[in-house]
Amino acid sequence: MRSTLEPDGFAGSFAAGLGGLARAPLPAPLAHEAKRALANVLGLAIGAAHHPGVDAIVATARALGGPPAAPILGRGERADAHFAALAAGFAAHVDDFDDTHLATVIHPGAACMAVLVALAEETMPSGAFALTAFALGCEAQLRVGVAISPEHYDRGWHITGTCGVAGAAVTAALLLGFDDAALARAVRLALTMPLGHRDAFGTMAKAFHPGKAAANGILAARLAAQGADAPAGVIEHPRGFAAALSTRFDPAQMLDALGERWELAANTYKPYPCGIVAHPSIDAALALRERVQPDAIAELRAHCHPLVPELMGNPDPQDGLEARFSAIHGIAAALCDGRVGLPQYEPERVRRADVRAFRAKTTLVPTADIAREAARLEARLHDGTNVEEQVAHARGSTARPLTDAELFAKVRLLVEPAFGERAGHRLVDAVLAIDEAESLDAVIASAVPEASAHV
Repeated sequence: MRSTLEPDGFAGSFAAGLGGLARAPLPAPLAHEAKRALANVLGLAIGAAHHPGVDAIVATARALGGPPAAPILGRGERADAHFAALAAGFAAHVDDFDDTHLATVIHPGAACMAVLVALAEETMPSGAFALTAFALGCEAQLRVGVAISPEHYDRGWHITGTCGVAGAAVTAALLLGFDDAALARAVRLALTMPLGHRDAFGTMAKAFHPGKAAANGILAARLAAQGADAPAGVIEHPRGFAAALSTRFDPAQMLDALGERWELAANTYKPYPCGIVAHPSIDAALALRERVQPDAIAELRAHCHPLVPELMGNPDPQDGLEARFSAIHGIAAALCDGRVGLPQYEPERVRRADVRAFRAKTTLVPTADIAREAARLEARLHDGTNVEEQVAHARGSTARPLTDAELFAKVRLLVEPAFGERAGHRLVDAVLAIDEAESLDAVIASAVPEASAHV
């Protein structure tokens, strides 16, 4: 695929490459990875459909929205495309259980899935083309993210929001049938709409970032359809997207081997609903529990990558959102309960005395030579014995990816409490068969209550 620069800048070259890829079938391994990502975020959106943040979005849609055009996943209500996308993107991300591209820490699935849901009824894509639009939207945001990483994230930007809007615009533009010129306009406009700061981590506001990325991606595509545009050099200009958000822009990461090297192939899926940098320590804690009775531990030191205390250093969280950014809580929950899932982040569980006591005797030890996906726990027991547990690669990492069976079991656990037995199987089966389907009807029907499936 091309890597030369078009006269209309990096955005134009990028759009031309993506447009070319959209006119060909996805490589089979990439199509399967896209299905994994789509099933994961659909399950998460259904599982969090009644979160207070989604309630707030639905109420705001009633006050400010246009005519209902798309479903709110997991619920009976409908909203216009803007608010349907906002709700789906929010719900897919709020439990911090979604897919993660480890090189950038982008969660690519939420925004692009939200665009699919919001525009499916209007655009009526075939299942295969919808999967292509989803995959290329994910690939677009990941390539933009790699080009400005890691300095962009280190400066405090929430990269899922800042790059997610580019991916959402690509998905929207492809669904709307744009040619390469209109696609380029949508991308350029989207890159004037980045949002999200890491200061929001541990709060409800974080989940609005992929939701708003999805809604803004649709907005950028709608504006582009009417001929609106942004500067040709919106990415590379000295005061453009890259320079404003990072001082280390590597344009080759956006364009080189586009269609041959896929960032989406390096996507990963979380086994635990919290910040991914804590996962190695949770793995180590679960393994330690197999060897040591938790009440025998007097003190625990968690040697970890320096990013862990920076991102997840809260020693005493007070609710589930805060706990998702407390590595110490994840360790304590693993030792106390022997598992780390959504129940371990319920507010009542976060505040109970047993996990609070374990958090108090656990210390994070940032260690420069420990990789992001590794961790080492040192436990001093009451009898003076020292016990150590080490993890080289966390579950769910590229070295230890979740299998299809593990990932789809996770989806079923998310969906079936809301929709009943076998509902998770129906959702997974619909996604796996998407490239043979004439439309997205079966996927959408499996993601809303039965009474709303045919509204």
